[in-house]
Amino acid sequence: MPHQLAVTIRAALPAARVAEVSELLAEAGRKGVAGELFPFAEVTGVHFARLLVVPEGPPGADGAPVPASVVYMSEVDAPLQSHLTDLVRKAGEGLEKVFGHCDGYPTGSASVAARTAWLRAHRIPSAAFYVNTVGRGRQQILREARLREAIEEFLDQQGAALSGAPPSRIRAAVQEHVRGRPDLAWARSRPAPPALWWRIRQKAHLVALPVVALFLLPLLLFALPVWAVLLRLHELRDAPGRDRPDRRHLRELAACEDFGAQNPFTAVGSVKPGRFRRATLTAVLLVVDYGVRHFFNRGDLTGVKTIHFARWLFIDDKRRVLFASNYDGSLESYMDDFIDKVAWGLNAVFSNGLGYPRTRWLVLGGAKDELAFKNYLRCHQLPTHVWYSAYDDLTTATIDTNARIRAGLFADLGPAATRAWLALL
Repeated sequence: MPHQLAVTIRAALPAARVAEVSELLAEAGRKGVAGELFPFAEVTGVHFARLLVVPEGPPGADGAPVPASVVYMSEVDAPLQSHLTDLVRKAGEGLEKVFGHCDGYPTGSASVAARTAWLRAHRIPSAAFYVNTVGRGRQQILREARLREAIEEFLDQQGAALSGAPPSRIRAAVQEHVRGRPDLAWARSRPAPPALWWRIRQKAHLVALPVVALFLLPLLLFALPVWAVLLRLHELRDAPGRDRPDRRHLRELAACEDFGAQNPFTAVGSVKPGRFRRATLTAVLLVVDYGVRHFFNRGDLTGVKTIHFARWLFIDDKRRVLFASNYDGSLESYMDDFIDKVAWGLNAVFSNGLGYPRTRWLVLGGAKDELAFKNYLRCHQLPTHVWYSAYDDLTTATIDTNARIRAGLFADLGPAATRAWLALL
């Protein structure tokens, strides 16, 4: 079973082509033909994928503004090279329509290898990447959904015959039915774990960061009070933003939302100027990445259970941050979930962004100003016109239930556990 990767490919767009590419993506979304240009369903291992235009950024050290860019983002099953190769082969026409305007993209009769190499060269690593359940691949999710459907169809058909039967007999009938289905033979075994080499690397990372922190402990104990004083001085000088999302922007965002059980969220914002904020945000995202890699990787992000994937990325020499997620339900409920359950975490990350509601000691205040926080998110949110989900009718809760149905189907269960298993159906 593969582990999951966050793939982000970004390339600058010539100013003269920004409107054209933006309109192409918007048209694909409006007409529902994104799947024709970008047949992600045919690309092996894709869970979610999106294409969008990131607007130009603030000037860099040379005084020149950062140009607008086109960005491809996906959450996929490893390995990376197989994904990129399959992506070029299956969605090459669509990729050429958007990346073909970018400097150096191999167009025309260029080879698959040349295009794949270009995509790899423009890949941006994530500063932190959250996976709802590590190791649960796309094939497993889709198979387990079909298994549940097959079992429920069988129970519907056999309802009269099994009515009043004890739970053990009903489960035995289900087992017999599944055994008789060659297409469900895989359900008799447990999912394989991710590759051994990857698990070894994860264990090494789990140990390495605390060891380094322990080695640096004397320096950290000295630096922490200094950092706290500097933090408070910065917070007192910070000016919270007063911007409100305009109606046109809200309509454009709404046109990309609420077409299924899930939604995409993409936002970009500038980091507050100065080395202090940049270093603070780097350290915070290092801790976030450590936490989501090793502790919050079984369907629960500190109380928020509706997120399939999320990532944070630095762009433009760490002057801006790009955030993207795939979540269940509406944006309003998504924001409320975070405010109610993990406002401190939002503050620790986003308070380093320009215009964020005023915070105290990094984690207090901020998102607790609900209206200001929601205005901040909406102002920085980008329209995600082209977005794909491999299982857009499945919530995280449904996916987890399907996995539990498979796990319990042939497991050794007692009477109480058997009743609980049947209650999942």
